[in-house]
Amino acid sequence: MPSASSNPRAIVARAPCRADLAGSTLDLWPLYLFHPGAVTVNFAVSLYARCRIVPRPGKSLELRSLDTGRQEKFSSLGALMSARNFRHPLGALLLRFFRPQGGLLLETHSESPAGAGISGSSALMIASAAALARFTGRKTSLEQLRVIAQNVEAQVINVPTGCQDYYPALYGGVSAIELSPDGIHRHPIAVNPGELEARIVLAYTGAPRQSGINNWEVFKKHIDGDRKVFRNFAGIAAIAQEMRAALERGDWEGVALLLRQEWKLRRTNAPDITTPFIDNLIAIANRNGGRAAKVCGAGGGGCVLFLVEKGARERVAKALAEAGAQVLEFKVERQGLKVSPAGKDWQDRGPAGEKPI
Repeated sequence: MPSASSNPRAIVARAPCRADLAGSTLDLWPLYLFHPGAVTVNFAVSLYARCRIVPRPGKSLELRSLDTGRQEKFSSLGALMSARNFRHPLGALLLRFFRPQGGLLLETHSESPAGAGISGSSALMIASAAALARFTGRKTSLEQLRVIAQNVEAQVINVPTGCQDYYPALYGGVSAIELSPDGIHRHPIAVNPGELEARIVLAYTGAPRQSGINNWEVFKKHIDGDRKVFRNFAGIAAIAQEMRAALERGDWEGVALLLRQEWKLRRTNAPDITTPFIDNLIAIANRNGGRAAKVCGAGGGGCVLFLVEKGARERVAKALAEAGAQVLEFKVERQGLKVSPAGKDWQDRGPAGEKPI
């Protein structure tokens, strides 16, 4: 059982969301073991998930989600441990793991729209797990934190979870997540953040009807031996390796070509990954300087990432907004997880002096 801090303080933690460029779904164990050299390429964005924990007298545990309005209260840890259903499952299941010894208020907030496919839930898992680790006095490495967050999120959503979403939340920057038999290894990719920001538009198309179902269906087909799906993932694995190399050498023509190739394979894997609205947005972007596009996450809605010609970002963003998409403004987040004593305005960009865990 984790040890409790003798004098817990109010804690706030924040972690950035991410956008994926290539290799997603391969990060679901054990898919990557069947594709030697598998890698996922992604980058952190300045859209944040936050958690605040405030100690309270007594033993009651109160959970609030400020962006969804979900909340619940338990008279004690024992009451939470015996409960079977939760209105705030992310917070409740993490509390069940960390087992704080006193009363508290746990508040969460995410800037990611619902079902956006930019790992809002995974970033929130990292922020909340980090805050609870600090609050309870549990010494946890970043990799241990990733394992806890990933496993508890699987309990929340009841399907296997991939590992890639947690690394931008932990480290920030542009990453290559190497997936190999000896473990998972994150390597930074030396990309000028300004170049990436000038060439990417991120647009939200609305919450998917069944968020997450596409990855699960494709996962099952792969495990069941579907040859077409296996070949497609072999192609996606090769594309991701090439994407990493293209980014490292600043080959934006190569990046555009690889994005188009990956999107074609993903559409073949799961036709429901796209919608007529998404297809129309891609066509509009292409007429205004777009070079390539792909859905983030499981698809069926959520966010679409557009790679555009240099100098065309504002033009493409304006055209997408006029077509009904919500363009998400962002910067490439250079840093990852931050944990600090909680300030009054904890939903702001973070109190002065916050430090990595």
